[in-house]
Amino acid sequence: MQLTRRMLTSAITIVVTVIVLLSLLLYLLQERIIYYPTRELVTTPAAINLDYEEVTITSSRGNRVHGWYLPHPAPRGHLLFFHGNGGNISHRLDSLAIFHRLGLATLIIDYQGYGQSTGKPSEQATYDDALAARDFLLHEKKTAADALVYFGRSLGAAVAAWLAEQHPPRALILESTFTSVADMGKRLYPFLPVGLLTRHDYATGERIGNIHVPVLILHSPDDDIVPYDFGRQIYELANEPKTFVELKGGHNDGFMVSGGHYLHALDRFLTDNLGNGRGLP
Repeated sequence: MQLTRRMLTSAITIVVTVIVLLSLLLYLLQERIIYYPTRELVTTPAAINLDYEEVTITSSRGNRVHGWYLPHPAPRGHLLFFHGNGGNISHRLDSLAIFHRLGLATLIIDYQGYGQSTGKPSEQATYDDALAARDFLLHEKKTAADALVYFGRSLGAAVAAWLAEQHPPRALILESTFTSVADMGKRLYPFLPVGLLTRHDYATGERIGNIHVPVLILHSPDDDIVPYDFGRQIYELANEPKTFVELKGGHNDGFMVSGGHYLHALDRFLTDNLGNGRGLP
């Protein structure tokens, strides 16, 4: 009996020790878990025959934010593109081609610490980058605020939602979005006190109710990284007018796998909310 108690005590001690160590690692290494930047730009829009301009913007922290501005000969709107947590802008040519086909001039940026942008990524840094990018379009490109569309995919959706709450655009597009970092952590590490450990919020679930612009939310039930029900929750919490589009495919290729369904869903939303002609023939 005494041996059994000792064994039980030892087992509990081991479990508690493991949980404490994992919790400490999660707390200390959050940036490495959330952000996966790469520095090398592997291609440019010229590879797909799109004109572009190299852009360097100074953030409020004094860091250089690098991006590409892709003009359109007859834009029906200007899209500000916030990508996900991995890679850099050179991995988004497929999306840039889609937005050009839809009749949009597009600015895509790399967050601090990604690609050729200086600094280190953090939640506040991504928000600073978003604000600097919007200011660039307004002041350098003389873009009207009511012609702006914010687009965010995955982590970028949280950045786009933050910017939309602070400075409402004409319309907002959120693709493969999550409700918060804490909610993601609870799904990934259900045995850890994630709510007490997270130092990053990206709380789109709390923010979306404060946004009063047309919103399009796209998500795939087969998303292998961000659970589909997070996208549905964001949709339920969003204000009207709102649209939900179900995609096919995984987290990183859903927009490609969905093909024409994806393209026409974006086109309908833009036509309804920009009101100056269709982008597709």
